[in-house]
Amino acid sequence: MLGPRKSLTDLTQRTSGHALAKTLSWPHLIALGVGAIVGTGIYTLTGVGAERAGPAVILAFAIAGAVCACAALAYAEMATLIPAAGSAYTFSYVALGEQLAWIVGWSLILEYSLACSTVAVGWSGYLVGWIESAGIHLPHMLLVGPHGGGLVNLPAVLVALGVMGLLVAGTRESATLNIVLVIIKLVALSIFVIMALPAFQGHNLHPFMPYGFGSTEIGGEKRGVMAAAAIVFFAFYGFDAVATSAEEAKNPGRDLTIGIVGSMLVCTLIYMAVAISAIGALPFQQLANSPEPLALVLRSLGQPMAAHLIALAAVIALPSVILVMMYGQSRVFFVMARDGLLPRALATISPRTGAPVRITLLTGISIAIVAGIFRLDEIAELANAGTLIAFMAVGACLMVLRRRAPELPRLFRCPQPMLVGTLTILGCAYLLLSLPSATLVRFAAWNGLGLAFYLLYGRRHSDAGRAERQA
Repeated sequence: MLGPRKSLTDLTQRTSGHALAKTLSWPHLIALGVGAIVGTGIYTLTGVGAERAGPAVILAFAIAGAVCACAALAYAEMATLIPAAGSAYTFSYVALGEQLAWIVGWSLILEYSLACSTVAVGWSGYLVGWIESAGIHLPHMLLVGPHGGGLVNLPAVLVALGVMGLLVAGTRESATLNIVLVIIKLVALSIFVIMALPAFQGHNLHPFMPYGFGSTEIGGEKRGVMAAAAIVFFAFYGFDAVATSAEEAKNPGRDLTIGIVGSMLVCTLIYMAVAISAIGALPFQQLANSPEPLALVLRSLGQPMAAHLIALAAVIALPSVILVMMYGQSRVFFVMARDGLLPRALATISPRTGAPVRITLLTGISIAIVAGIFRLDEIAELANAGTLIAFMAVGACLMVLRRRAPELPRLFRCPQPMLVGTLTILGCAYLLLSLPSATLVRFAAWNGLGLAFYLLYGRRHSDAGRAERQA
């Protein structure tokens, strides 16, 4: 009813020129996870969340983190059980069938592409703020898209194309550079907490929940803790990009578990500390929708040099998020092409670097175009919709395979899988419904376009479908 399913045996059989090289160990995977998670969410979306929830954005971070923690446990079991590229798409193909796998894969393409674009726009905001704080003013037409009265966000376009070039050079080289960028980010955020936390003022937390808990329409926009959680949720995901690297992990059973669970634990602690420091040091009205909220806090505390260095660290290190997300998107795209659901010519591996060059070029150019035109909050919300669908699918896959194939060896066993899977699905569904109506309409349109492509092309060309018809 839901189309053919892949067997685990199919996933281990790769033809020459279509197998990814095993080049990553657990330090690379933790860095991939932290590199993807710690980025635009904490550096820039803190201001957007404060505008929607007030000081209760701290609670919004906690709620989004709890939902992601459940999803991370499900991902850890599924990624070690099915150590193949493609993340939630591949898990769904095995557990749920081709049609649902297509929807998940199509949603992942949206997630990763728009996540890259979101970070590129956020990076541009920090770069421009850093340059202008030095007294240099750039042409407005080249700093924002048409929504802001400009022509194109040129810095966002350039950083997306630069990261694309790095990924074309090879996976291991990209992952090694990512470790360096992650260290820079963590040092910068630690400095922020050390300098901002002593300025904590209890009255900045009152009223704590000015717009209430639920997501409600106020002044034409959704506000409340859950409305903020639905947008700052973007700050937590990224560990799923670790799952997309399963096929390239040297020791998947050990390395994927450490990479997924470890990166989530590290980042949750960092986020709580940064959010409390920022909201406690400055009234949320001043933080609301600031393109560089952390630097703003430090400038307000009379620390212009520290603000300058924080902004510089963001400029240097935020491209690591683009790198990991673009990496994840290209791998999902690659696997879907390798399965025949997308044109197979795209699933070609470079014999020199072991990377899917054609897919990476297509991905990078598309991301650059979106980043150059659209607003940060609109892109992030639509990216979140794709991610939430993928997380719900992984929660379902966890429960289905525990029932259907309990005998399979699991290198990491999720505790209370039925409870964790159910909480993942319900939590993600609630966050999805908390997104703005316009975002949900755009997401439905994206999936409508995807289903049309699947019916016209993917279903007829898929390897699993061909094998089923010949059986």
